[in-house]
Amino acid sequence: MLRLVLFLATNLAVMVMVGLVLNLLGIHSTFVDGQLQISPLLILCLVWGMVGSLVSLAMSKWIAKSSTGAEVIMQPRHEGERWLLATVAELAQRAGINMPEVAVFDAPQANAFATGWNRNEALVAVSTGLLQRMTRDEIRAVLGHEIGHVANGDMVTLALIQGVLNAFVMFFARLIGNFIDRSVFNNEDDTPGLAYYISSMIGDIVLGLLANIILMWFSRLREFRADAAGAHLAGRNAMIAALERLHREQQMPDDMPQGMHALAITEGAHEGISLAALLASHPPLEERIRALNAAAPVSQGTPFRTM
Repeated sequence: MLRLVLFLATNLAVMVMVGLVLNLLGIHSTFVDGQLQISPLLILCLVWGMVGSLVSLAMSKWIAKSSTGAEVIMQPRHEGERWLLATVAELAQRAGINMPEVAVFDAPQANAFATGWNRNEALVAVSTGLLQRMTRDEIRAVLGHEIGHVANGDMVTLALIQGVLNAFVMFFARLIGNFIDRSVFNNEDDTPGLAYYISSMIGDIVLGLLANIILMWFSRLREFRADAAGAHLAGRNAMIAALERLHREQQMPDDMPQGMHALAITEGAHEGISLAALLASHPPLEERIRALNAAAPVSQGTPFRTM
């Protein structure tokens, strides 16, 4: 519940800030003689929505390192780090991508994530808890899962979807604000009234929540494909064993920072149909295990997107 509250609070702050900046930097240019100009508004929202999303994507590795304290392995200090680098290099070569940066972050829970602005400039990071308690076959499967995210360009895809959704949230929120300002409060001035600004900011919040439900649905779909990639690269039994271990560890403290859960291999349990489940970036681990058990043999085709 705390995660949901923090998510909604962050979403509220971001959407209010975007609404205020959008209004200050040019919303009046979309009004002519008191009439909202649809085409200029749509262009403004598309540019703002996409730029914000792409800037976040470009900064994703720096944000991930800063928020988790992940330390990139420049020179391996012991045999475990040498094995980790060699394994990532082998999996990356098989997946057809450049060698990503490899990092370790301090967290008791077994977890991992991948991020980066493109498939050949990525970062793969694993937690100390994962390295301490998983077998090497299981670690290899987790690394294969993360390499699958990178090879399939999941970070870029989600950033583009987020940008489009951001644009439509801002666009329709302002259409609603204009309707309420003109039709409900009968504002006939040449400039938007207070009702416009309040209504559009409320629209940002409500429509932003709906947009995130759509985005998280896409995020959950990509997890099944990344699991298939892990099974393809490391073996189905190893991938299933890794997911089963993650399932057993779900009650451990979750030290992943807010905002990083969508990148991690697991984000905790969300049971039943609820707002928390709709906003979950990952499917329940039980569903992912069932999907792998029911999947066709991994030799039939490749789980990677052709580029």
